[in-house]
Amino acid sequence: MATDVALIGCSILAGAMIVAPTARSRAWLMLATLVVAPALLVAHVAGADQLAGVSGRAGLLAAAAAAAIVAALLLAWWFTRYPGAFPIAVVVTLPFRIPLSIGGATASLLLGLYLVVAGGAIAWLVPHLRAGPEDSVPDRRPGGLEWALAGVLVLYSVQALWTSDPDRAIENVLFFYVPFAIGFVLLSRFDWTSRLAARVLAVLTGLAVALTAIGFVEFATRQLLLNPKVIAANQVNDYFRVNSLFFDPNIFGRFLVIVIILLVAWICWERRQKAVAAGAVVVAFLFGGLLTTLSQSSYAALLAGLAMLAALRWSVRWTVAAVAVAAVLAAAGFALGTGAFEGGQDASRATSGRSALVAGGVNLFAERPVAGWGSGSFAREYRAAENVSVAKAASASHTIPVTVAAEQGVIGLAAYLALLFFAFSRCLRGVRSGRDPAIRAGIAAAFTALVVHTLIYAAFLEDPITWVLLAAATAFGTAAARPGNS
Repeated sequence: MATDVALIGCSILAGAMIVAPTARSRAWLMLATLVVAPALLVAHVAGADQLAGVSGRAGLLAAAAAAAIVAALLLAWWFTRYPGAFPIAVVVTLPFRIPLSIGGATASLLLGLYLVVAGGAIAWLVPHLRAGPEDSVPDRRPGGLEWALAGVLVLYSVQALWTSDPDRAIENVLFFYVPFAIGFVLLSRFDWTSRLAARVLAVLTGLAVALTAIGFVEFATRQLLLNPKVIAANQVNDYFRVNSLFFDPNIFGRFLVIVIILLVAWICWERRQKAVAAGAVVVAFLFGGLLTTLSQSSYAALLAGLAMLAALRWSVRWTVAAVAVAAVLAAAGFALGTGAFEGGQDASRATSGRSALVAGGVNLFAERPVAGWGSGSFAREYRAAENVSVAKAASASHTIPVTVAAEQGVIGLAAYLALLFFAFSRCLRGVRSGRDPAIRAGIAAAFTALVVHTLIYAAFLEDPITWVLLAAATAFGTAAARPGNS
C-alpha cells in the first residue's frame, strides 16, 4: 500500500509539473519529481533478481550511481553552454534501448534518453529555482492537452491500486510516463526556431540512414544483431525480417515511418529542385529499409501519415475521398484473400494472432466495463482468461484502445479519447495559417501515423516519440514568441 501511495504521489507531482502556470512552480515540481521517482524505483527493484548478484558489492552500485550523476551533471553543463544541443541529444537517444532484468522480466530501457532528460532538467531548473520576478508570473496557461496528459498519468497510477500486475504498472509509470513527462515540459517550452528544427531533422535523418544501412547488412547476410525471438522466428519462417539496432521490426518500422513523413513534409514545401531531389533519394533509401521490416502496421501508418500530409498541403476533400475508396478496396481484398473476417484460425493467422488478443481484450472489458482490471494487467488477465502460456500472450492487445478498455474500463477509455482529441487539436491548430507550415504539417502527419500504428501494434505513451511530437507541436503552435526556453 505504501508503494501504491508513493506511486500516486509521484504521478501527481509529474502531472502538476505539466500544468503548472509559472516557471518557478514547474521547477520545484520537476525537482521533487526527480527526487521521488528514482527513490521509488530503487525501492521497487531492491529485491529484484538483477540485484542479487551485486548485493554484496555496494561499492559497485555506488560507483554506477555516481557515474550516472556525473554524466547527468556534465550533460547539464553542456546544455547550459549550448542550449540547442538538448533537443538534438534527445533525438539521438530516442531509438536506443538497453535490455535489463527488472523484477524477473526483461525490459528494454532508454537509459541514454534518461540521462539526457536528467541533464536537461538540471540545466533548466537550477536557474529557475532562484525565484526571479519573471519566473513567478504565469508565462502560458496550460491547455486541454496538458490537462489531459496530467489526468491520464494520475489516473493510470490510481487504477494500479487494483491491478493483478502491480510491477508492470509501476515500471510503466517510472520508466516511461514520468521521464517522458519531464521531457515534454522541457521541449514544449523550448525556444524552437526553424534553423534548430532543420538541424534536428538533419540529425534524425542521418540516424535513420545509418540504422537503415545496418538493416540492409542484416538482410544481405541473413544475420540479426539483436533479439533472439526475432532471430528464431526468421529461422523457421519463409521470410526474413530486419530490426537493425531495435529489438522489434515493428518499432524499427515505426521509427522509419516518422522520419520518412517528416522528410516528405519538408519536400512538399521545399522550392529548391536539387534539395528536393536529394530528399527524394533519402526517402527512397529509407523506404527500402522499411520494406525489409515486413511490418504491415508500419505500412498502414505510413499511408495514414501521407494522407494527412496530402490533406494539409493540398485538398482535404479529395484526400478523404481517395482514402475512403482505398480503405474499401483494401478491406474487400483482405477479406476475400484471407477470410480473416470469418474468424477462426484464418483470422488469427492473417493478423499474426492479433485478432485473438483483441477478442480476448474485448471479453475482459465486457467483464469489468467501468474501471477495468487495473493498469498493466492485460497480459496476466488474458493468460488467466484464455488459459494460454506466456509465449502466446502479450503485454498488450496490440490495439491500444482495447488494452486501455480492458485495463482501465470506460473511465480510462474516456481519458484516452480526450487525450487524442486534445492532441490532434494541438497538432492541427493553425497549420495552414501559422509560421513554419512544413514543420507543423510534418508533426501533425507524423503524429497521425504514430496513432494509426498504435491501433495495430502497441505502445502509445510508452513511446517517447509520442511525447516529443506533442511537445514540438506545442512549441511551434504557440502564437506568442518566447524570449528563451523557460
